Amino acid sequence: MYRVFEALDELVTLCEEARGLPMTSNCVLPRGDVLELLDDVREAIPGELDDAQDVLDHRDKLIADATEEAETARREAREEADRLLAEAREQAQQMIAEAEHEAERTVGRGRREYAELTERAEAEAERMVEAGRQHYERSVADGRAEQARLVEAHEVTRAAQAEAERIVDAATDEADRRRAECDHYVDGTLADFSETLESVLDTVGRHRHQLRMSAPVGPAAAGPPRRDEEPEPRDEAPREGWRRWTERLGA
Repeated sequence: MYRVFEALDELVTLCEEARGLPMTSNCVLPRGDVLELLDDVREAIPGELDDAQDVLDHRDKLIADATEEAETARREAREEADRLLAEAREQAQQMIAEAEHEAERTVGRGRREYAELTERAEAEAERMVEAGRQHYERSVADGRAEQARLVEAHEVTRAAQAEAERIVDAATDEADRRRAECDHYVDGTLADFSETLESVLDTVGRHRHQLRMSAPVGPAAAGPPRRDEEPEPRDEAPREGWRRWTERLGA
């Protein structure tokens, strides 16, 4: 292919260096050199150009054949695609049905296993709870027995019992002392009250005697005293005894 371009360059050079004819644009070329260069070009042109020319000459027919083949291939490809799609859909539906069946079977098996495991777990939990309760009760009983034994045997318990007895004795003595003081106070109060009552009774007796001695004879004696008359002075001793007795009771 390189020789073709080289021969063409030489032809151009011959045309440029050729002697021109007067009054025209023509030139005189050496025939032998030109023919030789053309032969070189013909020999250097590859055979693919002839094939390409043949292809160009039969282009329409080739295009029509290629179009028909492409259409046939496209139609066959579409039919094959439809067939494959239908088969894929059928296989997919079959796989889905099988998967659903397998899923249902698996779910059923899982539910049965879950129920069995739940029952066993509940039974085991109840057994463990019962065992734990029994162990707890035994531990509590043992602890209480040990606590009672330790409490009874401990020195602090004996000291506490002795202190409790001492406190009870002291409280009993204090209660007896307070009871004695209360009895003494009540006795003194009752004695004062007795004296006051005796004084009151004595005073009442004297006043009754005075009233009987000074009362007038006749119906006028029953009348009320006049307003201009001064009442007789009362004895203050009963009132003073009563006041002292009420003060003691209030204390």
